[in-house]
Amino acid sequence: MFDITKGHKYVIGLVHLAPLPGTPLFREGDLERSIEKALVDTTALIKGGADGCLIQSVDKIYPSGDDTDYARVAGMTIVVNEVKRIAPQDFHVGVQLMWNCITPSIAIAKAAGACFTRCSALIGTIQTPYGEMNADPLKVQTYRRNIGAWDSVSLISEISGYHHIAGGYDKNELLTKARQSVTVGANAIEVFHPDEETNNRMVQDIKSLYPDVPVILGGGTNLGNAATRLKYADGALVGGCFENGKWGGNIDRDIVSEYVSIVRGI
Repeated sequence: MFDITKGHKYVIGLVHLAPLPGTPLFREGDLERSIEKALVDTTALIKGGADGCLIQSVDKIYPSGDDTDYARVAGMTIVVNEVKRIAPQDFHVGVQLMWNCITPSIAIAKAAGACFTRCSALIGTIQTPYGEMNADPLKVQTYRRNIGAWDSVSLISEISGYHHIAGGYDKNELLTKARQSVTVGANAIEVFHPDEETNNRMVQDIKSLYPDVPVILGGGTNLGNAATRLKYADGALVGGCFENGKWGGNIDRDIVSEYVSIVRGI
């Protein structure tokens, strides 16, 4: 999905939804509100010059495993399908059922024509407020192959980010996770660290090992630091900045445009 040979840094906006059917906090009308918000946000991203979007469930109470409720999958599929109807062909649409429902996300992407998903735990084990999450790359990649999504749905492997506990930087540990991710079939690596210098060092270390593998920032960028935080990375997932600091709110086209202008100037 991310063609780094073009020297193009990708700007992907996060589209946050209301709780989906099949989740405890869902209320009647939430699915319709999610569709409307997704279309409004995607339009703002397109007009602002962004390269794509990642549609994320915000159900607030999440499963700790890979599988999830059928109604949740169906609801998200409807949302993604509606977004694909208005998106230009070169606009990258991704889907992520939080936190780590990878195979259902791949299924949605395949059915609705999205081209990537973000994997909070493609390899290893992570601790979350919703329980321990254990990766099952064999299950994920077998399913991806079986439904014909290997070449059409890319995987971003989050190995250090918002959904992981931030700590000190261990280069060997990071590179081990990067190596494992590439080995099991990840198409891109995602990292984030709140300290900018550490964040940039992480990107450089991964690029030194895998110069041809896209490294995407999982957050932390804004209008003030995009130029420096994206100096070495191949792209960024952008949430709160595009929502004018109001996480979960509507995306502001003017902020997207200014951000994209900064990134194109790097």
